[in-house]
Amino acid sequence: MDRAAPEIDQNRFEELVGDALDDVPPELLDLLDNVVFLVQDDPPEDDPDLLGVYEGYALTERGWDYSAVLPDRIVLYRNPILRICATEQDVVDEVAVTVVHEIAHHFGIDDARLHELGWD
Repeated sequence: MDRAAPEIDQNRFEELVGDALDDVPPELLDLLDNVVFLVQDDPPEDDPDLLGVYEGYALTERGWDYSAVLPDRIVLYRNPILRICATEQDVVDEVAVTVVHEIAHHFGIDDARLHELGWD
């Protein structure tokens, strides 16, 4: 039997993302450079289970010529996160993990290293 996904609208989901960011240590947030956080309902059609994505140039890839560029984007996808969660607390926890995961990509940490660290 399929479980019903929690009903969390866009505004509430954005609040949960904000709460997750509030829980990131300030000294880490201070190191984020030229990044915006966005919420979208659905990921690209070719990856329907994607929970979040980092789009941009990791700090480890930026060189002397990095300037006057649009902000990097961290996007969390609401519907796939809701589909894998049974309760609002599950959503809170998954949003927090996804935020940390995507911030890690900004710092140049890849999926393999995140897996080694238990963030998968």
